[in-house]
Amino acid sequence: MDKKITIAIDGFSSTGKSTLAKQLANALGYVYVDTGAMYRAVTLFAMQNGYIAADFFDKETLIASLPFIHLQFKFNPDLGFAEMYLNETNVEKEIRTIAVSNFVSKVAEVSEVRAKLVEQQKQMGKDKGLVMDGRDIGTVVFPDAELKIFMTASAQTRAQRRYDELKEKGDDISFEEVLKNVEERDYIDTHRVDSPLVKADHAIEIDNSHLTREEQFDKVLALVNSIQ
Repeated sequence: MDKKITIAIDGFSSTGKSTLAKQLANALGYVYVDTGAMYRAVTLFAMQNGYIAADFFDKETLIASLPFIHLQFKFNPDLGFAEMYLNETNVEKEIRTIAVSNFVSKVAEVSEVRAKLVEQQKQMGKDKGLVMDGRDIGTVVFPDAELKIFMTASAQTRAQRRYDELKEKGDDISFEEVLKNVEERDYIDTHRVDSPLVKADHAIEIDNSHLTREEQFDKVLALVNSIQ
């Protein structure tokens, strides 16, 4: 491309935002940032320290601990993408579990958590040439992004994708549990007071319920090329 741009990809959980973002970043030679991994890492920290469980959430202690949470992406040449490190420890596998998924939307509701991570995310994209995915990239982090994508699919479709992915990893889980998690996260993400999940102004909506990964990638790459 003649000029570098910022690509913001928002959408519901399990719509394949990260997969698409990685594909675009690799094709364009851009930096890829998985903001969901950042919120998942903070959630894992809260779980490890006993700040959150099924029946309680000690928000104040988590907020007080934010200065002690160091997040870093480190590129893994064998995988071809950057992995998430929490306080110098690789937590890429741990943050992808259903246990973390069950709490991440609650942690992401906390304004102080969002403020800390949004500040870091804005800094990462100051030089453009970036693909970032999440829930508020086009609305809060990069409202002036040259290309904004909003991804969606039916809850059943997304739950099936997530279920297949977890089963492939060997997780012992039911489809009903995954579907419940998807629906609960949708509600929390769209109803939170701070930066709820909404389609950003000028965002292009893509329903990938019936699209293959290749079809989706080709469609978005064409949009990127049209901005040149």
